[in-house]
Amino acid sequence: MTEPEVATPGDPDRLRLLRPLAHRDFRALFSAVVLSIFAAGMWAVVMVYAVIGAGGGPLELSLVAASNATGLLLCAIPGGIVADRVSRRLIVRAVSLTDFLAITSVVVVGATGRLGIPQLAIVAFVLGAGAGFFFPAYSAILPRILPPEQLLAANGLEGAIRPGLQQAAGPAVAGLLVAALIPAHAAIVIAIAHGAAFVILLFLRPEPESAGAEHADASTRTVFHDLREAVLFTVRTPWLLWTLLYATLWVLVAVGPEEVLLPFLIRARIGDDPRLFGFLLAVYGAGGVLGSIFVSSRKLPRRYLTTMNLVWGLSTLPFIVVGFTDQYWMLLASMFVIGFGFSYGNVIWGTLLQRRVPRHMLGRVSSLDFFVSLALMPLSMALAGPLSEVLSLQVIFTAAGVLTLAFGIIAIFAARMPQDEIAHPLSD
Repeated sequence: MTEPEVATPGDPDRLRLLRPLAHRDFRALFSAVVLSIFAAGMWAVVMVYAVIGAGGGPLELSLVAASNATGLLLCAIPGGIVADRVSRRLIVRAVSLTDFLAITSVVVVGATGRLGIPQLAIVAFVLGAGAGFFFPAYSAILPRILPPEQLLAANGLEGAIRPGLQQAAGPAVAGLLVAALIPAHAAIVIAIAHGAAFVILLFLRPEPESAGAEHADASTRTVFHDLREAVLFTVRTPWLLWTLLYATLWVLVAVGPEEVLLPFLIRARIGDDPRLFGFLLAVYGAGGVLGSIFVSSRKLPRRYLTTMNLVWGLSTLPFIVVGFTDQYWMLLASMFVIGFGFSYGNVIWGTLLQRRVPRHMLGRVSSLDFFVSLALMPLSMALAGPLSEVLSLQVIFTAAGVLTLAFGIIAIFAARMPQDEIAHPLSD
């Protein structure tokens, strides 16, 4: 297979972001991920207005959002163990098919006008559970189909299209459709995207023979052994442990307000047109696109751990502005900065897992990443609505902005990250 030409010394980074696309299997996997992420971005808006259309408010939206997070949380650990034991190709296919069937149920039932909160909660749970299996498998398959020096670029591509589609194009399209149609009709496009992703994944070739040897070796180990090995590695690796703890607290204070309260903040201060919320998410996604492209088109920062945590923390300070302003342009600017920093750090994080975690346990460690960092997401989602009844939005969003930066600084010093990243340089 022809690889992209090597960049000249005078132009070292021009092709860096595009090199993974020279690999056939990555192109197939990436295409399916593009469709799935676009569908997830549409669902974020369709879900909100499906809940509202069913007579729900902040409490009901908290329930549905928490169901999605609970599904992800419960399946993250099993998903990682399975990813290290069976074909990752089989896993991503099964998840895409399940997502297609779940959204199709919304289309069918919604067409009759009987779509209710319980069904939306169940569908949200199924989608979250699917993500719990999909992403450990996706993380584990990349080092098997790409050389190490292309992993940052591959994560950058995924990091760029994720906010671009999940927080930008997907929500924008969904906002337009929901404004013109009922949510169930807009869900038709979501179902088509998941179905197309499944079809594309049918063309993904079997993994290299070394993967088969890993599966054979896994058959001699117990599930408890697999889990214990991954947990011990995580606990004994300070940069990994403290970043996961930081992410857990980040999620607790920031995700609930962003996912649950932001739609109602827009409706109260700006207007109830669905396009306003959709466009705000689109700008958030645009920031993420640029953040991912910016970091992945360059070499991995020499101070990669310190940079990652500081960018995550500093980029959440605009939550303070979100809590106080009633100017739409300031909300747009704030969400752009938050999206930029979030994706910038995520691209580095995904690359670190793939390069510093032993390959045979990458699926399990990736699942622990999901499990630990998202452990408090259901609580954050569930508390956001009730907290808004007793605390002002100004207080809630200010806490989200200030505390996340403080948590990041604590993690840097507790794990001695400056010393670790110098002792373990990663060149590409």
